[in-house]
Amino acid sequence: MDHVNHTWIQSFILVGFTATGTLRLLAFSGTLCIYLLTLAGNLFIIVLVQADSGLSTPMYFFISVLSFLELWYVSTTVPTLLHTLLHGHSPISSAVCFIQLYVFHSLGMTECYLLGVMALDRYFAICHPLHYHALVSRKVQLWLAGTTWMAGFSAALVPASLTVTLPFCSKEVAHYFCDLAPLMRLACVDTSWCAQVHIVVIGMINACNLVLILGLYGGILRAVLKLPSAASRAKAFSTCSSHITVVTLFFGSAFIVYVGPAGSRPEGTDKLIALVYSFLTPFLNPIIYTLPNKEVREAVRRVSQRIRAMLKGP
Repeated sequence: MDHVNHTWIQSFILVGFTATGTLRLLAFSGTLCIYLLTLAGNLFIIVLVQADSGLSTPMYFFISVLSFLELWYVSTTVPTLLHTLLHGHSPISSAVCFIQLYVFHSLGMTECYLLGVMALDRYFAICHPLHYHALVSRKVQLWLAGTTWMAGFSAALVPASLTVTLPFCSKEVAHYFCDLAPLMRLACVDTSWCAQVHIVVIGMINACNLVLILGLYGGILRAVLKLPSAASRAKAFSTCSSHITVVTLFFGSAFIVYVGPAGSRPEGTDKLIALVYSFLTPFLNPIIYTLPNKEVREAVRRVSQRIRAMLKGP
């Protein structure tokens, strides 16, 4: 890496993944296709929830909020991923780099809080069905959704501001986007204290939300096991299975990168793991929430019938 004598660097260089020739074009094409499918899938969920009254429930409202978040989340990092795949090492201004860092972690923490809210929604629906609509009214839904965004963007100020104030002596970021650990490795000073703060802030937020989710699902499991018939138990579990899958993907990969011991992982592993929660999870979410879901399939059928009727005219 090239070293410079000043501490304020005007730009960084994103190294990205190493690929050449045909492999680079294949990687770029595949990534672009998945990115476009991700945008289409999440937009599809948002439009479907708005278009079909059968999906006007708290669960689908929060799923649509998650899809809206995923649109921005994936769009924060994939453009730079595509640029590095196509052009190799890519320069990025320090201002854009720090904005990307802050927005990415803000959206990530927002998703962390939102997954907790979605677990709370399932808990109320299964454990308190008679009071469900009173507990999760439209006003409460909007308040919970807004709170997750405010909490996420507020919490990300701590790690982002600490990283921005570091003096940097090197420019090459060993990643395809500006993330905490790759940037701290470029600092001219010891950043172990900064890393500890990041682990405490991000780790505590993730851990608290994960404990909340596990506790809520513990209550759900007890309530489901008390249901009289196997069919009712299966239906209750089916409404939670998609959420559990997403929680496992998101928290599992995030804990490995931001809370686990970085020294125990081979170089470049963080980039691959980051693809899971920043790229693969947003792509899989629409599939996970729609394909196994009978209500969504019926909503698609109803909306399709309405569209065909409109096209046929009076």
